[in-house]
Amino acid sequence: MMPRFVVTGTDTGIGKTIFSTALTDALSGNYWKPVQSGLDGETDSEAVARLGRVPPERILPEVYRLMTSASPHLSARIDGVTILPERLSPPAMNRPLVIEGAGGLLVPLTDRVVFADVFARWQIPVILCARTGLGTINHTLLSLEALRRRVIPVLGVAFIGDEQADSEAIIAELGKVRRLGRLPRLDPLTPDRLRQAFRENFDIGCFHEVTA
Repeated sequence: MMPRFVVTGTDTGIGKTIFSTALTDALSGNYWKPVQSGLDGETDSEAVARLGRVPPERILPEVYRLMTSASPHLSARIDGVTILPERLSPPAMNRPLVIEGAGGLLVPLTDRVVFADVFARWQIPVILCARTGLGTINHTLLSLEALRRRVIPVLGVAFIGDEQADSEAIIAELGKVRRLGRLPRLDPLTPDRLRQAFRENFDIGCFHEVTA
């Protein structure tokens, strides 16, 4: 079976879409954002297509496209939509598949179900994206605890931002987790610079080893 990954984060707005873009590009894979909250402006799927030069046929359509930029449970309520978590089932693909969640692990899909509950059902290895700034140790270790409490497989942590060697090391040590690499801040952020930064800072081999 082709490698499949869930990309989630310790918080919203930390750069997991940028990481998902780079990984999709590096693997020549498919990308799937099951739930998109917020349609005012560029969606995550559109950003992946633009920054990763991913052709339309390799971007799977969202199951739910919600108008309001908010937690999916609230956005769905505003839109008058009922989210059915059982509809979120990753398809079998003939390419690697990168699946991006929304916000962090405990972001609610419904009044009773959070994203981590869906990930637990899937049993697909998770890549946890973490910022390198102040507060990341606490947020990342708590996220790892939430994953392990639900027996969700964890591939490792991908750091995003300026180098903070001590924070990255202590997270790997206390969290007993693999440090996959660090994606630096890129200004300007272009497809070529993103591709180069990923190749320089991540070992693509560790992603090819995975099947789920």
